[in-house]
Amino acid sequence: MFPWNMFPFNKDAKNMLTKMKPDEIDKYVQDLMEKMMPGGMRGMMNPMELLNNFQTPLSPQGHSAGIGTGVLNAAAFETHDYVFVRIPVKNEDWLKKMNLYHTSNQLIVEHIPEHEDKQTITLPAIVKKKGASANYKDGTLEVRIPKNIDMQFSQIDVNEIS
Repeated sequence: MFPWNMFPFNKDAKNMLTKMKPDEIDKYVQDLMEKMMPGGMRGMMNPMELLNNFQTPLSPQGHSAGIGTGVLNAAAFETHDYVFVRIPVKNEDWLKKMNLYHTSNQLIVEHIPEHEDKQTITLPAIVKKKGASANYKDGTLEVRIPKNIDMQFSQIDVNEIS
């Protein structure tokens, strides 16, 4: 038999819990969780905060010299083999006038929404030079770029200064 009477709960604790309101219980549990979890894990208590951490926002230097007014609402994420960037397309004419380029860690989108606009999206992983593709469906342009697994390591010597 389990020794239930050894727990720090007594009749007073039971009465206190039954008299608490649901929002007081929620606040009590949140305070308890904050005290128990390290600072880096606090976003896990709120699922929406956790999801926001997975989306890569546009970098602030995405605009070219302040020209243009549009900002893409793009989301970048990675899987085991690919990096995906999803860009909502408000007007299908954008597909004809836009230019897409990528470097090893950035996707560059030019000429949308205005011809002078240039947006830069930082990718969550290093990607290969070849093999990228873009598909448009249901108002969303999805760019798929294969990831580059770079297994080359370079050793760095540490010198002690006396």
